Amino acid sequence: MGRIFCLMGKSSTGKDTIYKELLAKEQLNLRRIVPYTTRPIREGEKNGEEYFFTDEEGICRLEEQNRIIEMRCYDTCFGPWKYLTVNDEQIDLSQNDYLLIGTPEAYLSMRAYFGKDAVVPLLIEIDDGVRLQRALDREKQQQEPKYEEMCRRFLADAKDFSEETLSVCEIPVRFQNENLTECIDSLVEYIGKLQD
Repeated sequence: MGRIFCLMGKSSTGKDTIYKELLAKEQLNLRRIVPYTTRPIREGEKNGEEYFFTDEEGICRLEEQNRIIEMRCYDTCFGPWKYLTVNDEQIDLSQNDYLLIGTPEAYLSMRAYFGKDAVVPLLIEIDDGVRLQRALDREKQQQEPKYEEMCRRFLADAKDFSEETLSVCEIPVRFQNENLTECIDSLVEYIGKLQD
């Protein structure tokens, strides 16, 4: 049986970079699960790559078809943004292992939907000061920086990734991203052992 590896971490912990690096590791043979979102597309993103970009009408259609596995809504400075995982033929656990970026809330929903043995948490951590600087540097590169939203996300992470929430997730190993190469090597080794 295949597994879904759920990559989690506060904003600006390096999840996107780690995600791409893990997908590129041929020995892991991980497939992508592309989530859906109503948030605006960022500069450099492509529909169907990082996310499928949709709107409220699209979400209503998915709800009517009973295809939503999990959905989160964040009240941002620009209105509500929804993020969701959809049962849209991307996932076949009889054939493949998958990699997904999510939150603890998304992980728990995926675990409830697919079963505890099918979903593996991969928590990435880094010093909060380093995270804040990374977030600021990334936002500066946007054509229209959204600093207020960046700050909201940073503060929301404290609640979303509280120790109380993480204890419910029963995360056996945490990966420190102080050195990207070492962090990726540790993840590859961990995932590989579970695949054996």
